[in-house]
Amino acid sequence: MVYAYFEIGRHIVEYEQGGNTRADYGKRLLNELSAALTSRLGDGWGYTLLYNIRRFYLAYAAKEPSSADHNQLATKLIGNPEPRTDEFFTHCMENSKDGAVTPLFSLSWSHYLILIRIKDEGARSFYEIECARQDWSVRQLQRQVNSCLYERLALSRDKDAVLALASEGHVVSKPSDIIKDPIMLEFLGLKPEDAYTESKLETAIIDRMRDFLLELGKGFLFEARQKRFTFDEEHFYVDLVFYNRLLQCYCLIDLKTDKLTHQDLGQMQMYVNYFDRHVRQPFEKPTIGILLCKEKNYALVELTLPEDANIYASSYELYLPDKALLQAKVREWIAEFESNEAGD
Repeated sequence: MVYAYFEIGRHIVEYEQGGNTRADYGKRLLNELSAALTSRLGDGWGYTLLYNIRRFYLAYAAKEPSSADHNQLATKLIGNPEPRTDEFFTHCMENSKDGAVTPLFSLSWSHYLILIRIKDEGARSFYEIECARQDWSVRQLQRQVNSCLYERLALSRDKDAVLALASEGHVVSKPSDIIKDPIMLEFLGLKPEDAYTESKLETAIIDRMRDFLLELGKGFLFEARQKRFTFDEEHFYVDLVFYNRLLQCYCLIDLKTDKLTHQDLGQMQMYVNYFDRHVRQPFEKPTIGILLCKEKNYALVELTLPEDANIYASSYELYLPDKALLQAKVREWIAEFESNEAGD
């Protein structure tokens, strides 16, 4: 279906419209095609479908000029008051003989209906790669787009890594690769204005663990809640213990509903040290600690932790972010990189 729709989109743009991509130019034509196809083939060929098919082609088409043959056939078909469906479908299916390039598609049409609404080509490429790799459902893809996953990952990376997101997707090779800031927890159903405890937050995460794992990202496996260990006859409890199979290491998460303090950072350092010395196996990588907090103080984190600490602080939000604001930040981020490179 996806390949057929792409070829139909190619035919609409390159032949029926003679390569003219203006939406206002094609509106009348799409209505005429819809009426002709519905008359011949029955329901299902409405204006909206043809509009999305054309939009799909424009998003994924190779940028190359139409051939003389394309223009001749376009003149022939557009000159008719009503498009001829026999010629329309015949040429759609034979279009590959003209040497036109067809991209490779690996997702369903429903997935591409979401992707074609993403204007930024880099972001669209990223979501397409990740969706195929992680086998996201349509609902999961929509959620990742709505939560601005691409923008949140981009803001924690340098320019080269941002560009790599678009061409390679989210590659996890070092601890910092798994960090997102902020982490979106809108699926928990907690209201930002309501009072809630760390215990309630933890319980909500456990109840929606599948969604939480999707938000954490690649390779995470859940091991324990309130994992207890004893040191100097005193009991300590790690809120959530995960294992990342890609990094081959434990990942400890402590939840903080108040402002982050240096005591919180020190406590997490103790948790990480304990796991490294008493839990992890020789073949495993050093333990990662993540403090998930309502308010993050960047200066406090930098002053408290050594540069080589395997501990990270990420803020969390209970509502979806302002997409336009995050997109603007990414553009500023890249512009700042380019400005610094020009200065060097």
